[in-house]
Amino acid sequence: MAEKLNAVKGMNDILPPESARWEWLEAIVREQMGRFAYRNVRTPILEHTALFVRGIGEVTDIVEKEMYSFEDKLNGEQLTLRPENTASLVRAVTEHSLLYDGGKRLWYMGPMFRHERPQRGRYRQFHQIGAEALGFAGPDVDAELILLATALWKALGLADIRLELNSLGQPAERALHRAELITHFEQHAEQLDEDAKRRLHSNPLRILDTKNPAMKDIVESAPRLMDFLGAESLAHFDGLRAILDANGIAYTINPRLVRGLDYYNLSVFEFVTDRLGAQGTVCAGGRYDDLIVQIGGKPAPAVGWAMGVERVLELVKEQGTQVPLPRPDVYAVVPDAAAMPVALRTLQQLRALGVHAQMHAAGAEGLGSFKSQFKKADASGAAYALVFGADELARGELTLKPLRDRDAAQRSLPLADWASWAGTLQSSAPSETAGRPDVSPPPSQGAPAAADSADGSPSTH
Repeated sequence: MAEKLNAVKGMNDILPPESARWEWLEAIVREQMGRFAYRNVRTPILEHTALFVRGIGEVTDIVEKEMYSFEDKLNGEQLTLRPENTASLVRAVTEHSLLYDGGKRLWYMGPMFRHERPQRGRYRQFHQIGAEALGFAGPDVDAELILLATALWKALGLADIRLELNSLGQPAERALHRAELITHFEQHAEQLDEDAKRRLHSNPLRILDTKNPAMKDIVESAPRLMDFLGAESLAHFDGLRAILDANGIAYTINPRLVRGLDYYNLSVFEFVTDRLGAQGTVCAGGRYDDLIVQIGGKPAPAVGWAMGVERVLELVKEQGTQVPLPRPDVYAVVPDAAAMPVALRTLQQLRALGVHAQMHAAGAEGLGSFKSQFKKADASGAAYALVFGADELARGELTLKPLRDRDAAQRSLPLADWASWAGTLQSSAPSETAGRPDVSPPPSQGAPAAADSADGSPSTH
């Protein structure tokens, strides 16, 4: 027997019924992106390593520790599985000159890869959904993206998500702050951990993002970037806040919010929750006006955010949000294999009119008993069973058996007139948590008068 092969650690299979939650979230995202006039972009998961070194920043945890990078054996190119998608999207915009006729609102969805210690809501292959607006310089688009994320939380039924804001100003302002920051931390060198010492002269702003509780006091007492901002940077930040205030969006100004990537300037923000433990950030982003130039394009302003799909779905579960699970409208019960051609033809006709139909399939022991087929029909969640019994077919009919409505009577339907009754099959059955329905088969083909309900706990719909 061959050795059993498992998935790579931290890279997970998404299986039914969990995959239905993903489809539900993705459908809501597509709807909201369309309402805000954002258009979908899909980039490769494999890029040149230099794109992320140049775009994200060489002295960052992602580039230094977390990227999956390798040399292409065919041509010696240095390649990396994308650890985030903003740099990839900007590369695509630049390569294809998408901004030649003005700004673009774009969004993406897909897997990212970072070599991290797997934990709740944080995996080595993880998924992000992002929205990016390129070619727009004003704070109104920063605000629009925050409003878009807020609309998503509402559409997903999520609460207890708070917004934190900060401004990183412009490079010249950060340079002044950087000098003061280095001086401050040098005065407390004995309290710095190894990461902070390594970053002291290469990227001191990132020290403010430390998670080390032993450094909390020296970080709190460090010079604040907001105090170094000039009039234009402050006006941009005030413009963003004014729009959020006008829309009733609550927020907190967090002067220590710096983000983990080097390409940000001006507005930065995070949506955070206390419901997911240490992995509390569910969506984050900001303005990155210099990234396009870093990647080799013509100067253009840009702003965007990314949200972690796994974390958002964890929050959906944590809050007990009811996610509708897919199920067929009808389940075909076929007592005799001789009826299979007629059953399959009828189901194909119904599917062509939009009916979701599940066919009972034969196992190693054949089709199984009438009673066992009805158990499977019930377990499928279908609203109706379509029974293709020999007596009914001889009359040119089939039997429609309601599976969810205890008070509804079964009835015969003419096979030849399938187009006239197909629309009545597309119904939304009530949740099975309200109690198991009667699943006794119709008195056809000498079937027993009743069948036991399906085993197992009822599904939540």
